[in-house]
This record gives sequence, C-alpha cells and structure tokens, in this order.
Amino acid sequence: MVDSIIFDLDGTLWDTTHIGAKIWSETASKYKVSDQVTAEKLKSLYGLPTEVITKKLFPSAPEEVALAIMKESCERQCPYLEEDGGILFPKLIETLDELKNSYRLFIVSNCQEGYIQSFIKGNQLEGYFEDFEYPGRTGLSKAENIRLIMDRNSLKNSIYVGDTSGDASASKEAGIPFVYARYGFGNAEHFEGAIDSLDELLQLPLLK
Repeated sequence: MVDSIIFDLDGTLWDTTHIGAKIWSETASKYKVSDQVTAEKLKSLYGLPTEVITKKLFPSAPEEVALAIMKESCERQCPYLEEDGGILFPKLIETLDELKNSYRLFIVSNCQEGYIQSFIKGNQLEGYFEDFEYPGRTGLSKAENIRLIMDRNSLKNSIYVGDTSGDASASKEAGIPFVYARYGFGNAEHFEGAIDSLDELLQLPLLK
C-alpha cells in the first residue's frame, strides 16, 4: 500500500515560466546576449538540470557568460517568487488537503537553492510537505534525490508524480511507480498511472 507521494514541481504543481522568461530575458540583455527567452521555450526545458537549460537557452553566449546569466537569474527569481507565488495548477490546495490525511507528501525537483522554499513560502504551503530535495543542495540526480528522501524519511512504498520523460526515467531508476501528469509541460510514454488534473490523484487506482 502506498504510504507517500513525492511530487515534481514545475509542470506538476505550478507554472513559473512567465516569471522565468521575464527575469532570464532581462538578465541576458544586461550581458548583451540576444537569445530570446519565452515562456513556451522554458516549458519545453523545465525538468532538465539548470546547467543544461542554460546552454539551450543561450547557445550564442560563451559558457562563462551563460553560467553568469543563470546564476544571476536564479538569485533574482526566488525572492520574486516568494512575493508572487507563481501560478498554482487548479485544485492544488484542495487536493493536498485531502491527500495529507492519508499520505506523507514530499517534493523532489531539479532546481536551484531556494526554489522549492519559494514555492512553499510564496503560497503558504508550510503544513503540507514534510521534506524536499534538489540538486542545488545535494548535487545528485533526481533518482538519487528520490532515494535520499525515501531513506531519510523511512518511506517504503512511494510513488512519484511528474510531467516529463525524465521524471519517468528517474522514477524507474529509483524503483518506484511513476504517475504522469498529462496536464504539464512535457511528455512521457512509460507510466503506472496518469492524471489530467491534480484532483484526479484522489481517484487514482494506485492509491486504492
């Protein structure tokens, strides 16, 4: 029986691409880099490691310049998100309210330091998630961070909810079932369950 649900963040729980596009574009302009950043382009890249996203966003920039843009953009983004909160996917709060009564909830995301914290603080979600992990703190892959969360919290039967093929691969590597959030940014072919909205988790056969 499932005892815990581990969530991806971008494309699964919220959308910050409108904010990300604005901040990354402004920062790139400051460094005189002409590559355009749009919300749609970010949606196609979110879920990848931040360094990979940077190279794909700014192919015309020297590596050291692209990394400087990444660093400054990430530093600017988190305080902004703490105030703005990003765009939560529909029925997030109601779904979490129901789920927390029966399951322990966690987050593992490929993101920088402070990003998950901004999601939680900016949306007053402190009472929902017991723990979270990300490569900006551990330097580990998503699969390794999933296992780290499970080991640290003595989880035996977790599922991972995400929206990309990378999430599916990480779940498989971590040895847990993957639930594909079809409403998100990416695509996945291999999954043990699928949802078209967050509240469909409440009726998911895997949780019965």
